Amino acid sequence: MARENFGLMGYDSYHFAVPDLERSRRFYSEKFGFTHVARAGEELLEKSGQRSLVFGAGMVRVVVSSPDPNHPKASECKAARYLRRHPAGVMSLSFRVQDLDRAWKILERRGATILSEPVEDSDGSGSYRAFEIATPLGDVNFRYVERRGDYGRFAPGFDTIDPTPQPKNVFGIDCIDHVTSNALTLAPLVLWYREVLGMEQFWEIQFHTVDVHKDKKEQRQMAGSGLKSLVYWDPECGIKFANNEPMRPFFRDSQINKFVDDNNGAGVQHIAFNVPKILPTVEEMTRRGVSFLATPGAYYDMLPERLQRLGITNVREPIDEMRRLGILLDGHDDKYMLQIFLRDAGQTYHDPKAGPFFYEIIQRAGDPGFGGGNFRALFESIEREQFAARDQPFD
Repeated sequence: MARENFGLMGYDSYHFAVPDLERSRRFYSEKFGFTHVARAGEELLEKSGQRSLVFGAGMVRVVVSSPDPNHPKASECKAARYLRRHPAGVMSLSFRVQDLDRAWKILERRGATILSEPVEDSDGSGSYRAFEIATPLGDVNFRYVERRGDYGRFAPGFDTIDPTPQPKNVFGIDCIDHVTSNALTLAPLVLWYREVLGMEQFWEIQFHTVDVHKDKKEQRQMAGSGLKSLVYWDPECGIKFANNEPMRPFFRDSQINKFVDDNNGAGVQHIAFNVPKILPTVEEMTRRGVSFLATPGAYYDMLPERLQRLGITNVREPIDEMRRLGILLDGHDDKYMLQIFLRDAGQTYHDPKAGPFFYEIIQRAGDPGFGGGNFRALFESIEREQFAARDQPFD
């Protein structure tokens, strides 16, 4: 029987704790072309002990908060508490709902741990109400927000800088495609998505690069990287959450395990933005100083064969340009998607406190998936290059 929907409408915003507010401002304003739409007002600053800036692109809103060094209670603010346990990272995700009271009742009945009574505000033109729940992702909370009428503020206590409802972005960023989280075990997380949030499984993949090597003796001498990924979604509003755990063998060598180590716990690994044209987006972002993960040339050497195997004959983007920019491609039956990942913040700034979070850029041409073929193709191409460098056969 279909589960009762509690009126989820889509993403509202997400909230970062960061040690360097100015670095975040430069990143969103100068490199991603976001609009500075709001900031914490003096009353909220005095009450919270943290400075907060809000940046927007289309329907996307990102809040970045940092303890105010001049505030006597800065060490007690939410951002400071998060940063004592973790590097910079996402500490809450917010979602729009149609009716907050209905969402509260349904979530509470399903066993959600509600953290406080609703926050309420009115500005004469509309109203804002919200509450937060705990999640299996440790210090990451989920917030549910009801906005009615023409409520003009981003949230209670924030001053508006730019009132444009959906500020245009030079790259065409206007919505979140999906959010991906990493944990050492998926079972509690997907059970929570299913039983508490009432979501359904959308997609799944699992593999380990070592499974292309059949000789058991060879496997014992090697390392590799693997994962299991499960995507859950709300079919009515389309919100998707991808969730990863490491796979054995070499569980501790997995990229997912490394994220959990670097983050000091489970958390949000990356957020993906949709863009209408990924090639010029990556070109311009690179010019602005955005650093993307490199893709080995072997990936593109194998790409024509992969496209034939996947039944993709209608790619409009030149493969030579994709190779030059490092863009990945996946899909099936003439439906495809293009994607690329930024380097994580810690690598980008050579600062472990910046954290292992990163962004993904996606252009979809009919394919709704998550680039499962890219996981395999990219990981195998890296191993092929490693074997070639050692002058050893791959098979």
